[in-house]
Amino acid sequence: MTILLLVIAVIVCILLGLIVLIQNPKGGGLASNFSASSQLMGVQKTGDFLEKGTWILAITLMVLSLAINVSVKNGGPAGDSDLQRQIDNVSKPSAPATTAPAPTLPGAGSGAAQKPADTAKK
Repeated sequence: MTILLLVIAVIVCILLGLIVLIQNPKGGGLASNFSASSQLMGVQKTGDFLEKGTWILAITLMVLSLAINVSVKNGGPAGDSDLQRQIDNVSKPSAPATTAPAPTLPGAGSGAAQKPADTAKK
């Protein structure tokens, strides 16, 4: 089901791109005539086939996107993948951690075990 929806979505994307590229630019930007009766703020009101096709394909693509999102559960296939098993194995420690002895600071130990530093110049 998901594969069929993806194929249809790709076809709709290609058709939408082609229809948008075929259309003539109608706006004209700020240089267009605002006083014409067939224009509203510089954009012509047209009901031609290409404009209706663009709207239909855009809405179809949105609906297909939602349908694909609903049909795919948990972001992928139901079975565990090898990658997911490797991530689970790495994230779980294999042996309990042992506590390491606390590090000793220099000069903080017993005086008998340490040798005094030779400060005499030779």
